[in-house]
Amino acid sequence: MRLGDLVGKEIVNFYDGARLGAIGESDVIIDPRTGKIQSIILPRRGNLINFWVERQQLVIPWESIKKIGAEVIIVELDQTNLNFHKYSV
Repeated sequence: MRLGDLVGKEIVNFYDGARLGAIGESDVIIDPRTGKIQSIILPRRGNLINFWVERQQLVIPWESIKKIGAEVIIVELDQTNLNFHKYSV
């Protein structure tokens, strides 16, 4: 599967059915030696009021992806172990 095949797919968490974002809004970390995707980085959805303040992003390890369908990607992320990273805009 190519990275372009993932664009536009919605990411849904298996644990709670939450829509986490779409691949088109995300970045990926690729292993330069193998060319394989290591993780997907999703910006945390927010409102315009918080546009200029510190924001968070969700890092989804490739191993957490359980199924890639025609329209959605199912990931298995336990809410207690979500990996958020803060960054400033």
